[in-house]
Amino acid sequence: MPSVKDSISSPILRVGPAGWNYPHWDSLVYPRPQPRGFHPLEFLADRFDTIEISDSFHGFVRPELARLWASKVGHNPQFQFTARLNRMFTHERLMQPEDVQRWSEGLAPLQEAGRLGCVLMQFPTAFRFTAENKDFLIRVRRAFHRFPLVAELRHKSWTVPEASGTLIDYHIGFCNLDQPQQVTATPPTSLLTWRVGYVKLHGRVTGHWHDEFDDRTMKSSGNNYSYSLDELAEWKARIEKILPFSQSMFVIFNNDMGGKSVVNALQMQSVMRHLPHRASEPAAAAPLFEQPRPAANGSRRAA
Repeated sequence: MPSVKDSISSPILRVGPAGWNYPHWDSLVYPRPQPRGFHPLEFLADRFDTIEISDSFHGFVRPELARLWASKVGHNPQFQFTARLNRMFTHERLMQPEDVQRWSEGLAPLQEAGRLGCVLMQFPTAFRFTAENKDFLIRVRRAFHRFPLVAELRHKSWTVPEASGTLIDYHIGFCNLDQPQQVTATPPTSLLTWRVGYVKLHGRVTGHWHDEFDDRTMKSSGNNYSYSLDELAEWKARIEKILPFSQSMFVIFNNDMGGKSVVNALQMQSVMRHLPHRASEPAAAAPLFEQPRPAANGSRRAA
């Protein structure tokens, strides 16, 4: 009998938001009052086939929490998370073996369950293509070799052929970006350097969350952008160029303010109508809100 891991290994484009544990999504994305036993991951996995884990960027995920997350998306056989690598590795360059092992063990339950599509190495904007940074990228890749890896490289110097060749040689996916355009910013691209394709849409309004080095603090001015249908159609064309050559493709929206990432992800699923869906109702057809049952007690936000 095929396992869950086998059943989600076929090539498919997965679209979803970055993160889910946002208080400002209450009554905008999540129903209020929330039904008894409500969990945001179960709610979102009814509508999407992927979510990017942002908690892993700021800290260490406990293995038991990763097992809980896997169980909450279990009803969707196509679902796979992506996870952002901890900033202590990509930004602070602290590569202690015990920290590498601890971070990896935290995500291991998702990988073992076939629920982890890839790990995203999000480097700061100042991380340009130099010999030193190339060597550091390879070092990070070797440290986390157990995971499929994708690099989010915000500096445009990484779009030159030599840089792409490095990613190809070391089996690292390239994250195609839609981000606020500055002089050094990576422009929108349609590149595939490994079997895992990745697109991440941050929004196009500059804000403090997209600072040169430290992006721990996200301000509403940066990720409060709403993509138009015409802008989504532009990305559809880029995705279609590389999708046939990938084994899997992830499209992540990071404009969470006002629930815009959820709205745009649903719209993108509708735009990409030719994509294969799971056997149940297409995610884009599911209502954003379900009629909640009255809760006997006040519910708390689940992890």
